[in-house]
Amino acid sequence: MSQSADAETLNFYRREAERYCQRTGFSPSPGLPWFLARLKSGASILELGCGSGRDTREMLRQGYNVTPTDGSPEMALEAENRLQHPVLVLEFGEIEGEARFDAVWACACLLHIPLTGLSEVLSRIYAVLNSPGVLFASFKEGDGEGRDRLGRYYNYPSLAALSEIFEQAAPWVSLEIERGPGTGYDGASITWLNCTAGK
Repeated sequence: MSQSADAETLNFYRREAERYCQRTGFSPSPGLPWFLARLKSGASILELGCGSGRDTREMLRQGYNVTPTDGSPEMALEAENRLQHPVLVLEFGEIEGEARFDAVWACACLLHIPLTGLSEVLSRIYAVLNSPGVLFASFKEGDGEGRDRLGRYYNYPSLAALSEIFEQAAPWVSLEIERGPGTGYDGASITWLNCTAGK
């Protein structure tokens, strides 16, 4: 069962790390303020797929205890240089250990996990969350797996399929999934599935 991004997707981020970080810049994700409003001051946050580090920077600025990670060594290095803050190289299948984070921020990254491995990764995330704890993760809505025009793999779940995967993965005390319009890095119009799960 695959729990990590596929080779072609990782190769894209290896080649494009510098350009990707320049294009995405440092403006934080639109949903970040809403997410942070749910947390206590100084909460410990595990960030998965930090990319350019734009959300990391905002969370650090507000005084949160952030552990930023990315599955691409090249992307992690770019973010670390931009932030002047350590960024760990961590693939989704390597998430392990006891509950130690108050929240997990996984904005537009778990969408690269093959559908067969998504439930297992969500279980791993659940295990490292304190109780109470909260996970935010966003996905591109669709009707099954595929690639974008840049060759990156996406799991493209429907809302119903994603709900079922979350419910199978762990005994969340709450699960909210909201649709929202957006545009991908490749310029394509998409519908986001923004998931907030509570432990």
